[in-house]
Amino acid sequence: MLAESLKEQADSMIEALNGDAEGYVVYKDELTLQASPKTLASVLKFLRDNADYAYTILIDITAVDYPERPARFDIVYNLLSITNNARIRVKIGVAEDEIVPSIAGLFSTAGWFEREVWDMYGIPFSGHPDLRRILTDYGFEGHPLRKDFPLTGYVEVRYDEEKKRVVYEPVTLTQDFRRFDFLSPWEGITDIQLPGDEKAVCPPHGWHPASKDPLKNGGDNHGSG
Repeated sequence: MLAESLKEQADSMIEALNGDAEGYVVYKDELTLQASPKTLASVLKFLRDNADYAYTILIDITAVDYPERPARFDIVYNLLSITNNARIRVKIGVAEDEIVPSIAGLFSTAGWFEREVWDMYGIPFSGHPDLRRILTDYGFEGHPLRKDFPLTGYVEVRYDEEKKRVVYEPVTLTQDFRRFDFLSPWEGITDIQLPGDEKAVCPPHGWHPASKDPLKNGGDNHGSG
């Protein structure tokens, strides 16, 4: 029943927006309007100012990366109507090099949300009063939530005692010779049989006796006494 009501509401919105909204989707009792960067401001203003809907609160702005698409990113705007106890989602598709109009003039909360989308995805917003990174450092390279960003990043940060400051260095995580014992609850301890290791495969050379000193058992305090 809720889905049918949302569809009726969406049809009414589409008609009132007179082409500014390109369509809608109702999925799991949630309504999503599809717009474009050019019509975004008018769609959001309509949803905010129309007394029948009164979506006066911008809860969040986020994005989704689809590298295989020409319009690589979806930007998603989540709105809340306290008056009607209702939520709506407005979505626009943008290309990788496309500039999106800022809506900070419509919703003051958009200021920080747009900075986060710029920081995480690299999507620029025209007309933003202060578009700069908000979660990563000022010298950070790349945008971490893009699908092509490496999981380890490009650089690692440490404090240099000699230079007395934080320094950036290329990532030096060595993975080739690391061993993980996924059968054991005490991950990485394969030579010492601890309580719970009975299901693990015994090494060819047999188990080493567990030391009474827990620090010698891989730093775990569950060694046999």
